[in-house]
Amino acid sequence: MTLSTYIDPEAISLALAGDSPAEVLAELVALLRLDSPQADTVHRLLLKREESGSTGVGHGIAIPHTRCLSVDRIRMAYGHHREGVEWGGIDGARVHHFFLIVAPPAEGGAPYLSVLSRVAQLVKEAKVRDQLGQMETAPELLSLIEEQGV
Repeated sequence: MTLSTYIDPEAISLALAGDSPAEVLAELVALLRLDSPQADTVHRLLLKREESGSTGVGHGIAIPHTRCLSVDRIRMAYGHHREGVEWGGIDGARVHHFFLIVAPPAEGGAPYLSVLSRVAQLVKEAKVRDQLGQMETAPELLSLIEEQGV
């Protein structure tokens, strides 16, 4: 199974517009198409997670993630923000690429940590990060994931 198993093509936005982490997280959560109370819960948990430490991993990448009863399986969303957002990541750079991961608590640690690890593996190569910035359609992200085998 690759990361594309967890991300629906409709959960990909190449035009995030939020000016703050809270706004970007709200846009990413909306891509999951949860009902309002569930989306509010996920958003609140993501904000709390960011308060405890930034999910910005450097090179313009953030991997916001949380566990939540609002989902029954691991779900992902991806968003690209052309101008980038101040995220407080480890290198201080603006974040342009966001990989959201939401998992149920009952899923256990191994699958959740495996997805986090595979996202980190995907974005470690400069060539892949460059390709992310050049994508024009959602299927291109899914193809990139498949090509990289993560």
